[in-house]
Amino acid sequence: MGFDLDMTLVDSADAIVDAVAHTCAQYGVEIDEPAVRGSVGLPLERVFPDFIPDVAYADALAVYRARYLSHGLAMQSLLPGAREALELVTADGYRVVVISAKKDTHVVAVLETVGLDGFVDHVVGERFAETKADALRETGALVYVGDHVGDVLGARGAG
Repeated sequence: MGFDLDMTLVDSADAIVDAVAHTCAQYGVEIDEPAVRGSVGLPLERVFPDFIPDVAYADALAVYRARYLSHGLAMQSLLPGAREALELVTADGYRVVVISAKKDTHVVAVLETVGLDGFVDHVVGERFAETKADALRETGALVYVGDHVGDVLGARGAG
């Protein structure tokens, strides 16, 4: 069974907004928090050009990731029913794969922080929308649970 991470298993919106705001501030740009909240769920390669178009993506990503690990992990919280869902899935003998736009090591860190790491058999990072379909097929996922239209595109692409 496949699951998205952000806003499906964990509420990471505050951490994402904080890390994007911090990154933009490093380059002298103050962001509009509602606009950043509206971008939660999109890959950062689509977010940063809107807020800091003159900054190289790799540079912005490095600042973001450092901030996310140093401050954002503590801002994560389980969404209601997430633990129970994974408990039921694993109790029925299914393997759990988490497929996220986040870097795989960050997904693992979040899962450890919220105590879900013991339920997850495999993590695939840096996938969004249609690119999630390949990971779903490769892992043999029967279903994919997500919160974003990109998750639906990935699930449909995997059949």
